[in-house]
Parts: sequence; structure tokens; C-alpha cells
Amino acid sequence: MRILVLGGDGYLGWPTSMYLAVKGHEVFAIDNYLRRTVALATNSEALIPSPNLEERAQTFKDVTGSEIGVRIGDLRDIKVMEEAINGFKPDAVIHYAEQPSAPYSMMGYDEALLTLDNNLKVTFNLVWSVINHRPECHIIKLGTMGEYGTPEIDIEEGWIEIEHKGRRGRFLFPRQAGSLYHTTKIMDTDLLWFYVRTFGLTVTDLMQGPVYGLSSDETELDSRLLPNFHYDDIFGTVINRFLVQAVAGEPLTVYGAGGQTRGYLNLRDTLQCVELAALNAPEKGTLRVFNQLTECFTVNEIAERIQRTGNRMRLDVKIERIDNPRKEAEQHYYNPVHTGLLELGLKPHHMTDEVLDGMLETILPYKERINRGVIQPRVRWS
Repeated sequence: MRILVLGGDGYLGWPTSMYLAVKGHEVFAIDNYLRRTVALATNSEALIPSPNLEERAQTFKDVTGSEIGVRIGDLRDIKVMEEAINGFKPDAVIHYAEQPSAPYSMMGYDEALLTLDNNLKVTFNLVWSVINHRPECHIIKLGTMGEYGTPEIDIEEGWIEIEHKGRRGRFLFPRQAGSLYHTTKIMDTDLLWFYVRTFGLTVTDLMQGPVYGLSSDETELDSRLLPNFHYDDIFGTVINRFLVQAVAGEPLTVYGAGGQTRGYLNLRDTLQCVELAALNAPEKGTLRVFNQLTECFTVNEIAERIQRTGNRMRLDVKIERIDNPRKEAEQHYYNPVHTGLLELGLKPHHMTDEVLDGMLETILPYKERINRGVIQPRVRWS
């Protein structure tokens, strides 16, 4: 297949590009370095140095013999988007090109506006470029489980059947995000659903949980091919933050009661999910939604797992509770349905002690690069 990856320099975009290229797909990746720029501006740079996208692609070619076409360009510019869609003529577009940080979106007006402008404009430009130049193209959009919030009912896979006053209907599952970033993802879904109904676009929305891991078959070939690894309070996930705190000899800082439950998945599983979605497109004129996760954990459970793994490696890991900087339920019901991707053939990689061992071993050589000043919360929701 010809697959266009938007946001191809990102934590998910770069491993996805490599994975698909090795599988024999023709891959073209575009990025404008927004995440690198914002991370630099907020003193939130990645722990492991990453070559730029063109250097990554050249290293990948040298190591594997496979090619990834790359371009540096801002997809908020409709001309850049149209050139990519009309020029490359993809069979599928994987849309990762968004500002991905909830804390960043809550820092203030400027950060909120950038998040809103970037995320919605890129999605809007993608829709119109596909309509005008490649209407048969399958859009694979990275959504987030955070769109759903934490309702007191089971989270269905994208859609829910409602019976009201004796009549029934099928609707997108109600969503109530906990940050502006997650709210822009809801708006993405609404935009896509509108254009699916109106113009017959074909879309898969992958409602993904937090991803962890540094390892894929491709990243293990050369350290220069590793994905971006952020551990700070703005761009780092809770797992990354805890792993780095364990290596740095600092307590694992649990926000509030620690009962916040989410669905997680290994980086290797994200790569599987994206390819499975691409190879198994839905019918034309369909918005298909998958809940993309493999296991659910509370923050407390993650902290305890990393403490156990770290102590086995003689890191003397402690856990500390701090005030929660976010507005969120700290104890809640959480039961998401996630059968669609398993039915397509997903083979999950679970969060075993061996997986956590491997991540700690990858982080340890970079211990001296850890900036302890950016791990504690710098952003509060109010």
C-alpha cells in the first residue's frame, strides 16, 4: 500500500513509518517539528537525543535498505497538505499530526490556542484534500480514550445503542474530556463524522490509550532509530515519568489518590493496530471506531509495578503521593470494550516485569541527562 504518515517525526509517527516500510509498504512521512519546538520552549526536551527526520530516514535506509520518503512542512498550510495528498496519492493516511499534550493545552491562552488551531486545522485540511484529490483514500485518525472521560457505565467501542421513549437509535458514545487537548480530539471525531455522512469518506478512528515502550524490531537495529522519549510533566506519560524517577533516585509521584484508571498498550501493539486498520479498511462512507488498548491499570498499580522492578535492579524505589494538579476523578469505574482490533488479529504484548526491565535498562545510560526540575508538576488545571 501507499501510506502517508502525518506527524512522522513523533513518538508514534517515526516507529510507525519504519514498521510499515519494513513490511513492504511505500511510506511517506511529513512533520513540521512542532513537538520538538514546543518541547524546547517549555524545557521539556526528550531524554534520548534524536536525529532530525531526514537523518533518521537516511540511517534507516543504511541499516535496512528500505526507504521512507520525508518532507518537513506545516500541514496547517492547505497547500502543503494538498501537495502531499495529490502528489503521493496514498491508499491510506495515518493522522498523528497533532499537539499531543493535555498539560500543555492547559498552560494558558497561547498554548490552548495553538492546540486548538493546530489540531483542528490539520484535520480540516486533511478532510478537504482527500475530498478534492483522493476521495477513495482511507483516513486512519489517532483518537484517544481520553475523549470518553470516566463515565459510570461501560465504554462501548465508539458507538452506543440508546432506547428513549420507546424508540432506539445508534449514536457516538457520549464524550466528556478532561483537558482542552482531549476536547480537540472530540472535535476531530465530530468533523470526521460530519464529512463521512456528507461526502462518503472512509475513516477509522483509533481511540488509543496511553502508549509505553521504546522497543520495536526496527528501533533495536540502531540507537539512532529510537523514538522520542519524554519524561517531563508536560509531554511524558505517567509510565515514562515513573521510570525516569526510578532511575534518578526520586520517589514516584502519584497524583492524588492514585485510583485513576486508564487503558494502556505497548508501542509494538500500536504498530500492529495501525497496520491492521490499514489492511482492513471499512466500507466506503463509514466511520469505524476501535478502542485501542490491551490492559487497564490504576496509577497506583503502575507505581507498584515499577517499584518492584526497580528494586529488583537495586534502584531503591519509593512512592510518594502529591496534590493532583489536574481536575479528574481519582477513584472511578472504568470498563472499556476493546474487541475490534483483537478480532482483526492483534497479538497483545503485556506489561510484564521483563518489559519494564528493558525500558529501565534503555534509560539507565542516559541518567546524567535527566533534568529533575521538569518532572514535578509545572501546570495546574486551575
